[in-house]
Amino acid sequence: MTGMDARDTELKKELNASLQARRELGEEYESALVDSFMEKVDQRIDGAVERRMRRQLAEQQMTVARGARSPRPTDSFGERFGFGIVSLVLAVPLSAIGAGTAHLPGLLVTWIGIVGVNVVQAARTNPGLFRGWRRRSAKDEDRWED
Repeated sequence: MTGMDARDTELKKELNASLQARRELGEEYESALVDSFMEKVDQRIDGAVERRMRRQLAEQQMTVARGARSPRPTDSFGERFGFGIVSLVLAVPLSAIGAGTAHLPGLLVTWIGIVGVNVVQAARTNPGLFRGWRRRSAKDEDRWED
């Protein structure tokens, strides 16, 4: 079992424990249970981001120390694919929690967050992806289009 599998299994166990506690304690504790679970997810994400940033910084420092002009990109297809899979796996329980807690608005906020995280990841791994979305200048808006 790899480190990622172990963390996923641990997160699933924590989600199951939160859901079981919700059944046993009732709706009055639902908000506290959701907050507790989200805190654990946030800690897990923060740890993963911190590890990735440290690794990238170390790679950049090594590249600069070797005299290369620019660091090579570190995002492989596997990392992008893995991010997408993790995003979808977490989307299911987060959607259930959001919809169960705040119905449609909770579900919408959950999916806006999921899409937002994925857009940021896409923009980070593909720097030129959103270049064409810049606002037109006033000069361009004054021209007539045929």
